[in-house]
Amino acid sequence: MSAARQGSIGATRVCPHCKATILASASVCPACQHHLRFNPSAGGPSAGGARPAGRIAMRIEGTIGHESVEQSCEYCVVVTITNRLGERIARQVVGVGAIAPGERHGYSLSVELIPAAEGAPSAQAAPNGPRSAADRRA
Repeated sequence: MSAARQGSIGATRVCPHCKATILASASVCPACQHHLRFNPSAGGPSAGGARPAGRIAMRIEGTIGHESVEQSCEYCVVVTITNRLGERIARQVVGVGAIAPGERHGYSLSVELIPAAEGAPSAQAAPNGPRSAADRRA
């Protein structure tokens, strides 16, 4: 969990389904896509005072392939987040595996920006944002 107070911008919690660290404000887990709670303000145009939907700020898609016909290769997918000063906020291994000769794997990375609820205090206690357990050990 982050050092931010519950209810503040950037506060996190653990998804009860997949155990991923997610934003405390999320009503749907972005990892497993299970619904976490009913959120009428996210419903639609009929909901009064609805929070604007997030927008995809960045999306990268691609494929990797192993053209060798003689040996397999292993891979490790790592995502690193840095602030404007280049300081590491988080570094997470999101997947590992192997690719057989002639096999191809597709990858997609997206970053969604979600407007914060008005009046929510900012997460000043954690100026670099939430950190993963691996970063705290590093």
